[in-house]
Amino acid sequence: MGVDIGDLLKRSTIEVSDLSLNVVAIDAFNTLYQFLSIIRQRDGTPLKDSQGNITSHLSGILYRMANLVEAGVKPVFVFDGKPPEWKSVTIHKRTEARENAKAKWEEAKEQGLAEEAYKYAQASSKVDASIVEDSKKLLTAMGIPFVDAPSEGEAQAAYMVKKGDADKIASQDYDSLLFGSPLVVRNLTVSGKRKLQKKNIYVDVKPEIISLKDNLNELGISHSQLIDIALCIGTDFNEGLEGIGPKTALKLIKEHGNIENMLASKGLEIPDMEDIKEFFKSPPVTDDYLLKWKKPDTAQVISFLCNEHDFSEDRVTKALERLEASSGGGQSTLDKWF
Repeated sequence: MGVDIGDLLKRSTIEVSDLSLNVVAIDAFNTLYQFLSIIRQRDGTPLKDSQGNITSHLSGILYRMANLVEAGVKPVFVFDGKPPEWKSVTIHKRTEARENAKAKWEEAKEQGLAEEAYKYAQASSKVDASIVEDSKKLLTAMGIPFVDAPSEGEAQAAYMVKKGDADKIASQDYDSLLFGSPLVVRNLTVSGKRKLQKKNIYVDVKPEIISLKDNLNELGISHSQLIDIALCIGTDFNEGLEGIGPKTALKLIKEHGNIENMLASKGLEIPDMEDIKEFFKSPPVTDDYLLKWKKPDTAQVISFLCNEHDFSEDRVTKALERLEASSGGGQSTLDKWF
């Protein structure tokens, strides 16, 4: 998912506490996908209620957001709107990949291959309309605001950071940098321990921050050239040039100055390139949002999670107590939050 420029970028490890009092615009679809992928049973089956409804994302929102709020973070979820027309090929490929992974998951389960089953189960995750609707319902009950982007959520989040309404973006993808976000935080909602595939080894996953300005200076390029590099590699909106990876793309763009000169010198072309490039620079965004954090509606959260989705009332209550104590417990905390 997203553009593969990670190998070019330097990042710094941080603690969640370093983000205290920061408004963090969370890439909603990316984060929900992470919750759906990671929060699963041993055989890869996602958490479900007695009606068969998937609840992994709801568990992720409740407990991970309680952790963030407790650390002083002010989260706001930003949801995708209508995707641009060039994304249709990527969407189709992702749908095919999910269906293929689902079939391999079932096959691995039948053969008793637990690790293989879990891997394919993760790849079969899908954020659909019902998951989005339930997520928004829970966020509202928890007192956490969300924004509906007119198009790409990361573009809207980047606009909010540049505008000063948010301090940073949280996403596992690097597209936020292409949309001009000054600061991007990775691993914020998936920090903890992660098992390496095919190895009985667990590694610590800590939040890390990437500065757009520092990386552009380090690489000796402009933001426009970073977009050019991404177009060479391939983005959600275009296929990359054959045989060109991040380091080669960086070398070519620095050598030729921009992607137009590079393509002309090699007799190559990228369909809709100028339109896609302009989309990264000036994407559809909106000012129609209100960022206001509220104390959680305990009764509403318990009714939704426990009565409708079979969550443990004791565990939900404890999470809500942490959330309420952090977002509205004491005047000094109130001053910081409202």
